[in-house]
Amino acid sequence: MGSFFTRSGDEGYTSVLGKSKVPKYEIRLEALGNLDEANAALGLARHYCQDPKSKEILMHVQHQLYSLMSEIAATPENAGRFKGISSEQVSWLENRINDLSTTAKFPGEFIVPGDTLAGAALDVARTVVRRAERRVAELFHQKMITNPDLLRYLNRLSSLLFILEINENQFSGLFHPTLAKDPD
Repeated sequence: MGSFFTRSGDEGYTSVLGKSKVPKYEIRLEALGNLDEANAALGLARHYCQDPKSKEILMHVQHQLYSLMSEIAATPENAGRFKGISSEQVSWLENRINDLSTTAKFPGEFIVPGDTLAGAALDVARTVVRRAERRVAELFHQKMITNPDLLRYLNRLSSLLFILEINENQFSGLFHPTLAKDPD
């Protein structure tokens, strides 16, 4: 087994696909770090989900996030080799959202996270995805990436995570929509 450290990042630089090294604080790496964190949060949520359908959806999304991360890690000159997210993946998310919407009962109030462990974990994952989306939008607006489906994918993913949270809370029978206000 090889070493778990390379020593190549000791000076604050790291490699990306197609370019030797970039500073570890570069916006591309910030986006990748947020996506890596989102994937970890999805794994935690998947572990706690009670509905097998949720677990299956989340596993699929986690695999798709690796493709998304590869595309973001690629430099413009080799991005075509790593394009993994297209309108088909966005449509897949939209179809899951539509399917779940047929059975989910949307509350007429704010949801306070924490009714279930799975729901809370999904909410954490959703907020991390939204942060990643902001960084990816910055990359797109600065023309460091050119695939608009990356933004669409992350936007739909946050919507999917919201409805999965509702679904998991309802599946467990512990769903209690409440207004986010202090009791008098």
